Amino acid sequence: MSVKFPIIELFDRLAIAQVKWEHTKSNHEELEWYTVQASNFNFDSINDSFEELKKIHHSIWDLEWQLKTGVEDQLSLEEIGRRAVVIRDYNNKRIAIKNLIAEKLGCVIKEIKRDHLSEN
Repeated sequence: MSVKFPIIELFDRLAIAQVKWEHTKSNHEELEWYTVQASNFNFDSINDSFEELKKIHHSIWDLEWQLKTGVEDQLSLEEIGRRAVVIRDYNNKRIAIKNLIAEKLGCVIKEIKRDHLSEN
């Protein structure tokens, strides 16, 4: 079966899978699948943008880990709100980078947010 993803999603999910692997070593099959799919593209032309995308996902991971592990009660509501705003800002940057990668690889599919917290 041949599954096709828009470039904006493929490289975003590859970045997430790499970050997840670095933190948990629990998603080898997922990481391998996205890596194989991405190998069909000229990675050299997007390497800098992809590394920037990975940095954003690392930052989001660092901000979310306590919320995902069920120890959010160790954070004040003010801190949870602060993190939500920072994550929203990272997501704005993430969308711009995803669209830049698509443009560099000649993909017409772009992510556009309207009336959304992460609108760019």
